[in-house]
Amino acid sequence: QVQLEDSGGGLVQAGGSLRLSCAASGRTSRIYYMGWFRQAPGKEREFVSAISWSDGGTYYVDSVKGRFTISRDNAKNTVYLQMNSLSPEDTAVYYCAAPEGLRSWSSPRTMDYWGKGTLVTVSS
Repeated sequence: QVQLEDSGGGLVQAGGSLRLSCAASGRTSRIYYMGWFRQAPGKEREFVSAISWSDGGTYYVDSVKGRFTISRDNAKNTVYLQMNSLSPEDTAVYYCAAPEGLRSWSSPRTMDYWGKGTLVTVSS
């Protein structure tokens, strides 16, 4: 089993920044990718970003490209999501997630492990 602990959410004004963190523990050798999803009130959970543990390859949904940056610290088994130029449309609960092995990293249906979520609220 793998445990994911996400943190770093909060309240920020439009145009501000936040950094989310996700620490993985347990059988981390089972996961090759880690990423972030978000769920706004009344909406489905959507993919935000993912990163490969091995080569650091990064992936983003179009709406956050150029504003969000995902990174990893292999020594700490931790993934970060630096979010800049935040807008009210980014308001959501953000979840760290990971699939086992080489399952798709972009669909919530293929995630095997989830963090509890951290709330990001962007005020206008």
